Amino acid sequence: MDMDLKTIASAIKQIAEEKGIAADKVMESIETAIAAAYKKDYGKKGQIIKAKMDSVTGDVKFWQIKLVVSEDMLLSEEEIEELKEKSVSGDFLIRQKEDEGLGEKDKKIRFNPEKHIMLDEAKKIKKDIKIEDELEMILETRKDYGRIAAQTAKQVILQKIREAERDAVFGEYKSKEGEIVSGIVQRIEGRNVFIDIGKTLGVLPKEEQVYGEFYRPGQRLKVYVLKVDETPRGPVVILSRAYPKLISKLFELEVPEIAQGTVVIKSIAREAGSRSKIAVESKAEGVDPIGSAVGQRGTRVMAVINELGGEKIDIIEYSEKAEKFVANALSPAKVLDVKIMPQNKALCLVPEDQLSLAIGKDGQNVRLAAKLTGWKIDVRGPGKEEELSSAEVGGDEKKGKEKEEVSPRKEEKEDKKSSPASVPESEEKKETKNKKKSTKKSSSKVAEEKPKKEQE
Repeated sequence: MDMDLKTIASAIKQIAEEKGIAADKVMESIETAIAAAYKKDYGKKGQIIKAKMDSVTGDVKFWQIKLVVSEDMLLSEEEIEELKEKSVSGDFLIRQKEDEGLGEKDKKIRFNPEKHIMLDEAKKIKKDIKIEDELEMILETRKDYGRIAAQTAKQVILQKIREAERDAVFGEYKSKEGEIVSGIVQRIEGRNVFIDIGKTLGVLPKEEQVYGEFYRPGQRLKVYVLKVDETPRGPVVILSRAYPKLISKLFELEVPEIAQGTVVIKSIAREAGSRSKIAVESKAEGVDPIGSAVGQRGTRVMAVINELGGEKIDIIEYSEKAEKFVANALSPAKVLDVKIMPQNKALCLVPEDQLSLAIGKDGQNVRLAAKLTGWKIDVRGPGKEEELSSAEVGGDEKKGKEKEEVSPRKEEKEDKKSSPASVPESEEKKETKNKKKSTKKSSSKVAEEKPKKEQE
């Protein structure tokens, strides 16, 4: 079978464009394949053959590579016999020493005339060659190859191009970690959603999906590239829709001030699919950070909300002062006063009509504010801060004293209740018993008198 090398050379550019890999990598894979085909038909076992191809003319040159060795690098006949007896695989023996480490000098090789050459013989071909250098020996160029050689070359090309493609995908998406990409939902397998993000399929696992969000094939989504893992099957791109930084990256796309660094997102607190809070700060005078993020008539923030499926977003202004920052974080509730307490606690006083708004549904507002600021926030109505301070300072001692004072009083009350109740009950019982006895006696007397009268 005749392999048209000029046709292969012309196809290199097309392969590189289709697969998205460098033309040099494609050329390298072609050269490796041609060398494998040459060895299959014209080479010998153990030979190391390299090929170099001219991408313009398609001409190929071949070399046989031999490693330059010396006597002390070779295994002796006794050591070879020892290897055979021990059934040790490989063509070198490592001499283990008790006091010395194992290095390259401790390795011995079995001489093979097809891939090794002695130093004396190598110097006859190339005078300045050294031990462990590679000697290149030019081979006769061949253009006719058999069917098996061509098939071998094809397999080598496919394998090398696949490896180069994997490396290109890994390198590209590894550099995109922490960025957002647009993709189309390809398929759903179990709990995992596979999204086509260009050169490969990304995986959106269950834990990175938004609760209550449904995905369908063909749907276009923006996703956050969480990490890229190298596996035996190739690179795996892990995507996320629930990661908090997805919000900051979406704002970077929509808000030029954030993309340029004029407005900075200082912190984010998110409960994916429900509500989020972001704290923004302006780095330039005269720039309103909240207004920049919201946009004219809320167009910018609405674009982010629509991308997140209607998730509510509160934008607050960041402040270096903890009191002001905590007060802003409880937005939309109005805060009367903020007191910084020990142990990273903040006491927030809000009007009675704002109390439920400050806490939020199921405590969501105050919980997100605590995540955003890093403070433990306690929301109270006006006039209730004294109760907290008294409870904070020696609360256990007060409770103990109250218990001590309350318990004797309770006992006294119980005694007073029991004693008057017990006396009349006993007297009444005695009186009723006496009355019964007296009635019995009187009735017996009457019964005795009746027969007496009858006798008379």
